[in-house]
Amino acid sequence: MVLEITQYGNPVLRQRCRPIKTVDDDLRQLVADMLETMADANGVGLAAPQIDRAIRLAVVDVSHDPECISFLKVNGEDAALDSIMPLVFINPEIEFGKAKESDLEGCLSIHDIRAEVRRPAAIKAKLPQLDGSVLEIETDGLLARAIQHETDHLNGVLFIDRLPAVTKVSMKNRLKRLAIENGFG
Repeated sequence: MVLEITQYGNPVLRQRCRPIKTVDDDLRQLVADMLETMADANGVGLAAPQIDRAIRLAVVDVSHDPECISFLKVNGEDAALDSIMPLVFINPEIEFGKAKESDLEGCLSIHDIRAEVRRPAAIKAKLPQLDGSVLEIETDGLLARAIQHETDHLNGVLFIDRLPAVTKVSMKNRLKRLAIENGFG
């Protein structure tokens, strides 16, 4: 079922989400609905707060662009991107590489705003799975960026928070209008 995507201004987008302790059929159904919602919105990631649930759950699918990464290791072994897509994870832990890069980002919860965001180029992430296993992923490119973006959501951080101060100032009125349009002004 396609769910309504929470829009900018909703306080749930600013909450630090609570860890998931139990995986049950309701959570599995929520994951299926989130994957359908993300695909319907042509997104590459969706976090639970974006569908008004303050839990540490996210989905990512960058399989539309197999060239979006230069490397992928899963549990220490080289892996193909399609072997882990779509990626579903709970309670993530991320270690950031030192090198940074800028790239254009947008968000399904902030319509019509895209901006260059500087983030670590590569990550190492521990991504617990619904079945109790843990994927240890090392990667770069769009997959690393998407995992960071969705994990930010789980911490109440939006991509606009990572913009340079001058860019934030220039967007202030636009964001204020957007929150009002979304019923949160």
